[in-house]
Amino acid sequence: MFAKPGQATSPSLTLKRRLDAAPAKVYAAWTEPAQIMQWFGPAGAEMISAEADVRVDGRFRMIFTTPDGENHNVSGTYLEVEPDRKLVFTWMWITLPDRQSQVTISLKPDGDGCMLTLTHEKFFDEAARDGHNRGWTGALDKLEAYVA
Repeated sequence: MFAKPGQATSPSLTLKRRLDAAPAKVYAAWTEPAQIMQWFGPAGAEMISAEADVRVDGRFRMIFTTPDGENHNVSGTYLEVEPDRKLVFTWMWITLPDRQSQVTISLKPDGDGCMLTLTHEKFFDEAARDGHNRGWTGALDKLEAYVA
């Protein structure tokens, strides 16, 4: 989608990561709460809880603590669910309910592993995008180690 002249577009980010795991294994890591508890969150974060009702219109909620002792609570609704291939969901921090954004996780087979593409769009501003870029990069580092 292109912006009309003079119309601002919402910031977004796209991260790609080749993982040494089959798409089904990576999909399970994103969708099974027991597995989410093992890797989700930015670098240094510890998961407190994970809930996931993985179906269109189903909801998820994750709570984690960062090294500074702050709790973070994020939730959303699944918009698209294609097992082992694609997840699309809304993303909303409990502290900023007016700043809902959207995440797409795509998984494509790549030899004996898969290529994960994470697109997070509709950010409120560049600062929100940049903070999420750091958070997602740390989370993908942890996911890569978890599924290896």
